[in-house]
Amino acid sequence: MGGCFSDVKGGQQAVSAEAPTAASAGGAAAQQELNDAVGYFLHSRGLRGLVTALELSLSASKLRNLDVLSKSDPLAVLYAKKHDGMLEEVGRTEVVMNNLSPAWITKFTVNYQFEIVQQLVIRVYDVDTKYHNVPVKALNLNEQDFLGEASCTISEIVTKPNRSLTLNLQQKIGHSGSYSGTVTLHAEETVTSRIAAEIIFRCSKLENKDVFSKSDPFLRISKVAESGISVPICKTEVINNNVNPVWKSLTLSMQQFGSKENPLIIECFNFNVIGKHDHLGMLQTSIAELEKHGREKTGAHFYVQSASRPDIKKVLKGQLFVESFIEKTQHSFLDYISSGFELNFMIAIDFTASNGDPRLPSSLHFIDPSGRLNSYQQAIMGVGEVIQFYDSDRKFPAWGFGGRISYGSVSHCFNLNGSLEESEVLGVEGIMSAYAMALHNVALSGPTLFGPVINKAADIASRSLSTCPNKYYVLLIITDGVITDLQETKDAIVKASDLPMSILIVGVGGADYKEMEILDADNGKRLESSTDRVATRDIVQFVPMRDMQGSQVSVVQSLLEELPGQFLSYMRCRDIKPLAARAAGPSAPPLF
Repeated sequence: MGGCFSDVKGGQQAVSAEAPTAASAGGAAAQQELNDAVGYFLHSRGLRGLVTALELSLSASKLRNLDVLSKSDPLAVLYAKKHDGMLEEVGRTEVVMNNLSPAWITKFTVNYQFEIVQQLVIRVYDVDTKYHNVPVKALNLNEQDFLGEASCTISEIVTKPNRSLTLNLQQKIGHSGSYSGTVTLHAEETVTSRIAAEIIFRCSKLENKDVFSKSDPFLRISKVAESGISVPICKTEVINNNVNPVWKSLTLSMQQFGSKENPLIIECFNFNVIGKHDHLGMLQTSIAELEKHGREKTGAHFYVQSASRPDIKKVLKGQLFVESFIEKTQHSFLDYISSGFELNFMIAIDFTASNGDPRLPSSLHFIDPSGRLNSYQQAIMGVGEVIQFYDSDRKFPAWGFGGRISYGSVSHCFNLNGSLEESEVLGVEGIMSAYAMALHNVALSGPTLFGPVINKAADIASRSLSTCPNKYYVLLIITDGVITDLQETKDAIVKASDLPMSILIVGVGGADYKEMEILDADNGKRLESSTDRVATRDIVQFVPMRDMQGSQVSVVQSLLEELPGQFLSYMRCRDIKPLAARAAGPSAPPLF
């Protein structure tokens, strides 16, 4: 095996093969949820979508080596080619360290339609060492070394006997000519079952490969496809300096393992930072056998195969044990929404002086008489119009912060409608009206504090736990500047991470938002409070509006792409099930 699979922490973190969160016709935010939502939308109107959901796996061979002291660190990007010839990004794989023949774990879900020619483009890049701890979706591809490009149609893949298609990589974008290496696409029909297995693995008596310490083991699990191809589906985190490791629990969905009897290959490796990991053994098993090992508390010995005689196996002392095996049902986002769960929208708007005088066209708060929306209005309309259909009464708490209200001093959480008691307004139109009115009645001031509005929203979410347990709250904060209460904001977010709540932040204007990006735990590190308490889960999504200008992905798509996952993480970690199915569903197209 060559590389180790991860976005962050030098390849030592666990990686799952869940479909990426990217917005496109072929692979969209929480793609399986998108497929469910599209189906629900069509079925609710008596229509049937004639599509087949496919899961695409990517691997490559004989890539160019552009690194001097090591090998290339390849990343693959999948695009769908639109009718106008423009490319729409479907998603990105993880980075595989020091490997010229990577088999990426990240999968892409695409909808195959027989009657449409669906073109795909694959581009492979060598990620520079200084970007190894940057989340893949945040990488600027122009700053990475281009390794090659290939293109095909989905029809070409599915018509192959084993649904695998190998393509030559062209060294120049959009040009045929010299080739360097190949990329292989493998397609499988997705399994819609919601059965999943939560497993805790441990090992004993692993071989020690390190001289001055013990081995640093991790497991890689692969599925054996019908064609006989071994497809990686996940890996554990690395346990340092331990030949008897116990890994954190991991969850394998039926979409990943296929069926309980489907063969799985589990390999154990000793992690090496250079990418050439020591093989500590392998074994073939299945979910059914792993369940039996967990029930009977028995282990399975690893073995190594002879290079010249693969049929000859040497059994090793090292064993794999299943410390815990729990079969569970993983409900989809749509299961909850269609059963009566609601998304309740809340909004907080920045009224600090750095926005500029609202009477001047240069102000971020300037309301154009021609009807052209300013950045605040665009964010309100974009997010509000999507989420409002998932709130039955469409009454939204709306606040402002950093403004001097007419009846007092500077407030960091005041009701946008001017009321002393009631913060709710009716619909997106109500938010837009209250916002325009507040610009006439509130003097812009400062500083920029997020803590008070987050705590206010969290208080509402907390009180709903006993009265309305089927509600999940979404707070949209629109701001033009850097916050001055970073630690207080972290404390508020960590506290809110225990609640049914997500926070969307839109940055408008040209401020330096580096500190804001800390709040969005996309680097894999959860926020910590001033008392060293770690956030239960990631609940923040931050998007600077300027970064999305000219992008094929809208601000709204970028903001909402993580919301289904955050919603599901809350429901699943608290074992909250969907309500009894209701006849009536949402009154508008599903969210994702």
